[in-house]
Amino acid sequence: MKLIPIYTWNKSVINLETRGKKFTRQPWAQGVVLIAFVIIAMILANLPFTKEIYHSILETDLSIKVTSPSGEGFYFPKGMTVEKFINDILMVIFFFTVGLEIKREVTNGELSSAKKAIMPVIAALGGVIVPALIYIAVNKGTAAASGWGIPTATDIAFAIGILAILGSKVPLSLKVFLTALAIADDLMAILVVAIFYGGSINFVLLAIAVAIILLLLLMNKLGEKRPWFYFIPAIAVWVLFYYSGLHATMSGVVMAFLVPFTPRYSKEYYHHKKETFAKKLKDYDSVEEECGFPNGPQRHILRQISKTSKNCIGMSYRLEHALSPWVNFIIMPIFALANAGVTIPSLEYFNIFRFSPELGSVSMGIIFGLQLGKPIGITLASFLAVKTKVGSMPAKATWPMLFAVACLGGIGFTMSIFVDTLSFGEHPQYTEQLRNMGKVAVLMGSFAAALMGYFLVILVGKKQKTAQKLQ
Repeated sequence: MKLIPIYTWNKSVINLETRGKKFTRQPWAQGVVLIAFVIIAMILANLPFTKEIYHSILETDLSIKVTSPSGEGFYFPKGMTVEKFINDILMVIFFFTVGLEIKREVTNGELSSAKKAIMPVIAALGGVIVPALIYIAVNKGTAAASGWGIPTATDIAFAIGILAILGSKVPLSLKVFLTALAIADDLMAILVVAIFYGGSINFVLLAIAVAIILLLLLMNKLGEKRPWFYFIPAIAVWVLFYYSGLHATMSGVVMAFLVPFTPRYSKEYYHHKKETFAKKLKDYDSVEEECGFPNGPQRHILRQISKTSKNCIGMSYRLEHALSPWVNFIIMPIFALANAGVTIPSLEYFNIFRFSPELGSVSMGIIFGLQLGKPIGITLASFLAVKTKVGSMPAKATWPMLFAVACLGGIGFTMSIFVDTLSFGEHPQYTEQLRNMGKVAVLMGSFAAALMGYFLVILVGKKQKTAQKLQ
């Protein structure tokens, strides 16, 4: 047997880690991973020897029975299965990260002023209203009617990933425009879920949650910036939201807006401490000289420098940076694995023109909403904003190119699937069937919107280059 030298093995591990880091830093990486997990989920849900295991795992009960001394007990959290754990707990972290991103853009990003925000916000509003109207027009009066929120969402990761692949073919201003639009769209999708897809509200529990939120807001205003003062109340808010009837994921968004954005230490304080630490490091050069640098006292000072530097970055920034890789490459793939596994009994699931007076047509409403409603709504709202001089056209952008980029707004994927999991509860006998058909339609519509947007951008870019050469 040939032995592999330790240094060769270590070098291979380091190379794998380096390649892994390079891959995760690519803007298209999350989309590739999500698509892979969607395919895995579809395979597991449809192979004869895996589909029962797949569904039984998702339905496994995770509730803990809490028993009192008298022998009476209750289960906590109520009705918690593996699938609900993913959708109601892991997705809280996703929504928390989305909330941090929205807060950053509102505070000092592309939504930080009325002038910057007005155009993408109006465009996002058009991209929500028109797909919803198309869906309602197709499904009004049927069991599928409550799914109107499904085609209103845009998956920011996929849209930006395709823009990255297109590179210089899209003006930078339109890349910024679509990013800001997707963030505004996320906020609107959050509001749609909170207002229209919750259960019956327990106002007592909701009032307690609001009291805790107001207390946290006061702590924020008073300058409290220690993480534990926010983490423990966040768990309490999640529990109260879960039992109050509001969707539990909304607690993540609320907490994201309460997390302090400003750093604990100012720039002046940092520079002062940096000079003090530098002097102390030099003073301790002669101590424990045989140990080399850093010696014991210097290691203590370096730890203080690290702590001070960390607290010069706002908690909101730190959390967003720390959580993003976990959300993008662990939580979202797990979500896709749990929710994209649709058992397809027949090819009729792919027939988008199938319509029933009783069930309506989830497929037609979602696919037309994503592929047509999104670009038409975004472009029409942008056109009205420019013509009324409420907003201004992105620099170096043309209407054909804006429409092509707007097609990428039809990539609903993550958020659309999430809304689908909350829809159709009014008709229990059809709920599973409608949700499964909805998920297939989301995948088909998102894929079609991505292809249409990609090729339209290339086509419009070529025509514009040809026109410029002829001038």
